[in-house]
Amino acid sequence: MAARPEGTPIWTDAMFTDAEGAKAFYGDVLGWTFGESSSEFGNYTQAYRNGKAVAAVVPPMPGQDAPPQSAWCLYFASDDVAATAEKIRAAGGTVLMEPMQVSDFGSMCLAQDPTGVTFGLWQPGTHEGFELEGESGSYVWAEVFTREPERADAFYTSVFGYGSKKIKDENMEDYRVFDLGEGPLLGRMVMTADDFPPEVPAYIQVYFAVDNCDKTVEAAERLGGRKVFGPMDSPFGRFAAIVDPQGAAFAVIDVRTTVGEMPEMV
Repeated sequence: MAARPEGTPIWTDAMFTDAEGAKAFYGDVLGWTFGESSSEFGNYTQAYRNGKAVAAVVPPMPGQDAPPQSAWCLYFASDDVAATAEKIRAAGGTVLMEPMQVSDFGSMCLAQDPTGVTFGLWQPGTHEGFELEGESGSYVWAEVFTREPERADAFYTSVFGYGSKKIKDENMEDYRVFDLGEGPLLGRMVMTADDFPPEVPAYIQVYFAVDNCDKTVEAAERLGGRKVFGPMDSPFGRFAAIVDPQGAAFAVIDVRTTVGEMPEMV
């Protein structure tokens, strides 16, 4: 697999107090199977779709406080996590976990942008990140949800060298897309007071591709998940936002079922 350019989404994982419950939920909703948990690495357990790695779940470390709620963490590719960590600091971000080597798998770092969005960096070793993307049950897209769009835009373009375009659409008042000169890599949404209570932190919404958005939402609700909005049609696909039974927000999208013309980007 060719190396992903720095700033490309490369991996996602989440910490769950009830890891077995998470496996049952996502196994049913997204069709994931799971590998053996690695006790050497805190019972980190990879999820697979059609035998290809798509994500991972992990319980809190012994003695570690469980997070107040679970959350999906998106990792961006880095050629040198230590150097990227310095760029994060210089751009006003915070390094939450200093760069560390994870055996021969690669190196990682956890950070937060100036508006409170938590994300990770991954410098691949033998673990090259997603083995499947854009197909049912795998990562397909992500959006930064922030209340301070200008600060977020300045941060991500500074750290990763992104280009930035605004979508010209009356239904998407201030939506930006970041790229590295080719296709779009990341979206940015504004969290409005009407839609997001103050206690909801800024975050990255990870989208997983599905074959049927409505049936996926039904499965999630049947298993204790909660629909936040949707399913709704768009030029990008039919999508919905969901919170799983342990509080982790994610979205699903059927990219083959599109309605309307693609909006102009300027």
